[in-house]
Amino acid sequence: MELTAKEKRKKYLQRTLGVVAVLIALNIAASYIHGRWDLTAEKRYTLAASTRNMLRQLDAPVYIEVYLKGQYPASFRQLGDATRELLEEFQEYGGKNIRFSFVSPGTNLPDSLRMSFQDSLMAKGILPFNLQVQENGQDSYAEKLIFPGATIRYKDRENSVNLLKSQGGMDPMQALNSSVALLEYRFANAIYQLQQTERPLVGYMLGHGEPEGPNIYDALKTLHELYQVDTINLKTDSHIPQEFDAVLFVRPLETFTDEDKLKIDQYVMNGGKVLWFIDNLTASADSLRGREFVAFDRNLQLEDLLFKYGARVNLDLVQDLQSDMIPLVVGNIGDKPQIRPIPFPFFPLLTPGNTHPIVKNMDLIMSRFASSIDTIKGGGIRKTVLLATSDHSRTLGGPVRISLESVQQQPNQRDFRQRAIPVAVLLEGRFPSLFNHRLSREQHQALQSASGRPFKAMADTLNRMIVVGDADIVTNALSQKEGPLQMGVNEFNPQYVFANKEFFLNSMEYLTSKTPIMDTRSKELTLRLLDGEKLKKDKTLWQVLAFALPIGAILLFAMVFQFIRQRKYAG
Repeated sequence: MELTAKEKRKKYLQRTLGVVAVLIALNIAASYIHGRWDLTAEKRYTLAASTRNMLRQLDAPVYIEVYLKGQYPASFRQLGDATRELLEEFQEYGGKNIRFSFVSPGTNLPDSLRMSFQDSLMAKGILPFNLQVQENGQDSYAEKLIFPGATIRYKDRENSVNLLKSQGGMDPMQALNSSVALLEYRFANAIYQLQQTERPLVGYMLGHGEPEGPNIYDALKTLHELYQVDTINLKTDSHIPQEFDAVLFVRPLETFTDEDKLKIDQYVMNGGKVLWFIDNLTASADSLRGREFVAFDRNLQLEDLLFKYGARVNLDLVQDLQSDMIPLVVGNIGDKPQIRPIPFPFFPLLTPGNTHPIVKNMDLIMSRFASSIDTIKGGGIRKTVLLATSDHSRTLGGPVRISLESVQQQPNQRDFRQRAIPVAVLLEGRFPSLFNHRLSREQHQALQSASGRPFKAMADTLNRMIVVGDADIVTNALSQKEGPLQMGVNEFNPQYVFANKEFFLNSMEYLTSKTPIMDTRSKELTLRLLDGEKLKKDKTLWQVLAFALPIGAILLFAMVFQFIRQRKYAG
């Protein structure tokens, strides 16, 4: 039975209302139920389980202010878009406890207030980026400071993060990619730090000539910002208390006795973490003032202890063609000396050794007179090289004669054939004691009386230790105008900051952290760049396709629709 025209209109109206009702229902459901499928191979849009759990357990709002709003070049807009997408994903798990906004720092403020506001951002650790912008379509350019960073507030505490990774000679696209890959870690770690009511306790070791003055200022200042810090005198204290989550040795100068090493050994056997920065030879930047010196063995007597744990800091110095600069007088113009920065092979720029979370996506590390490290096979200890030299390096066994005059000669590349010489190593496992079967009954009793714990011949649980063959990685230079500089800054080129502080903080976090948030540093994003030459060659073809295909598809759809309509209503 054929429907009348009125019945057809009624049926059409019912279908239309039904479609509208379904769409409304879907929109209402979508406001409560969210989902997204991450089809990327590296899961770039999927948060780590540790991040999701932390966000779900927030008990108060987290306010995030991102300073990436404005007319910026494409790379900064891309970083801003990636940050917004990440924070929107944070909101999926943190709900109303994640609140963020994008602002343009200093906009609509008078010059004096804008400069004051920018100074406050720098005081919080947000590093500015000097951008060249064109003035109103003219040929001239002006400098504009932008602050690719964010401040994060939780309850009465505040933290800050830098979003842009230092390029350090890296391709800008790779630097941007690394910055995007680190976004989750930087925000998640900052929120985690704000949540901590009790900070880990770190011990700074004294008693063997370790630095206490301005040369260690930045490292200790950095520690005090994130940790509880106290000093331990290994010579006068009866033992290392296990309340310390980690202890730090920086450039000891005097010999370690068996009594000293026993204190360290039993601290490690009971689960204590140790971070070593060791200078085995008597080489330092201050020694260069005499233009020539010989670096000798300090006779620290730590070889047997570290060997037992799986590593050996060698009595040598590393030279590398990938090195930092030193200013040298290369001639005179009239009565004025001509000074030029020259690469100094004894100042190697160390490369992050692998994809471990401590060093993943990290820039080069500045070092001074570094020693190589050997790892010992066996023992059930896992060894991971964190920092190493480039593919053009070598070692010189001590004693080593060091002369500034030799730097002016062009190095012979054939002498630098060693590759990736380890300078920093992570050790993980159940460490064996150096003193097993070596102590008398009286010594056992004295140890238990002093520490309240019996002697242990083997660690009960898995432990961690980091050994670095250069203390200058965490010391800082001194400027006559500014005083102590940041670690990782060459006083003759203070504009560039190497990743020394990042390495130091990551190492401490890995040793002391009880959560796996650092694992998010391992996220790797794949650059999928267009082939520039092919794009240029086929430019016209793609322009035609991009213009013609959408229009052609619409015309084809209209023709098919019209044909079906005519067939349907032909009778």
